Amino acid sequence: MAPDAPVLYERHGPLAHVTMNRPEYRNAQNSAMTYALDAAFYRAADDDGVKVIVLAGTGAHFSAGHDIGTPQRDAHLPFERRAGLWWDHSDKRGAEQRYARESEVYLGMCRRWRELPKPVLASVQGACVAGGLMLAWVCDLIVASEDAFFADPVVRMGIPGVEFFAHPWVMPPRVAKEFLFTGDRMSARRAHEVGMVSRVVPRGELAAATRELAECIARMPRMGLALTKRAVNQAEDLQGLHAGLDSVFGLHHLAHAHNAETTADPLAGLDARAMKDA
Repeated sequence: MAPDAPVLYERHGPLAHVTMNRPEYRNAQNSAMTYALDAAFYRAADDDGVKVIVLAGTGAHFSAGHDIGTPQRDAHLPFERRAGLWWDHSDKRGAEQRYARESEVYLGMCRRWRELPKPVLASVQGACVAGGLMLAWVCDLIVASEDAFFADPVVRMGIPGVEFFAHPWVMPPRVAKEFLFTGDRMSARRAHEVGMVSRVVPRGELAAATRELAECIARMPRMGLALTKRAVNQAEDLQGLHAGLDSVFGLHHLAHAHNAETTADPLAGLDARAMKDA
């Protein structure tokens, strides 16, 4: 795999390491990265030798979220589609473009990755913001460095959280409301206190601690791991996660449509710089 590929894939014994590789843009997720992640997860799922998958990001940050302004932003390009049966969105306009794209790239892929029948561990350092949360939350466990922080500031755009709206399931509802209402950063320690993060370790120990946990899990039988993951996911769905994702996805797109009618664009005229400054 080319060293400048948007996603790197390595196999080390029973572990598959899937690594986001746009460090110059804090691993912001353009479509090339998202579809490459999809291919990497398929590859790990299909490999009989892989027992556990580790998702990480190169550089100082796990992921600053969706790409809303880098020179390689490619939201309107066609890619091979496997996450859903929507028609190609790349040549459409308005809600037809946005809804079809986000049904596939965000909600569709994240929902399917959550169901991958092998344990997935997120190894999080630095920023895990907005779309970065979605990638961490589809993982079964999150190991975070002490300098990691989590935030979903998209309410600044008038949007009720990112597309994979798992907030009230990964943290208590009142904590989720404060998290969204303020857009403030949540430290790794606080994320551990509310149950969103599994372990917090010093930055220099993050990779080793994640690998140690992954190797421990990999000693379990594969079918047992798959069934246990399914059991816990089903319990979350019975608590309303699956239906909640669908219902809030509709509100998310109502917000995009409202912004498109009343402001400069579906993001209320805000770009990455404006969001960072806010």
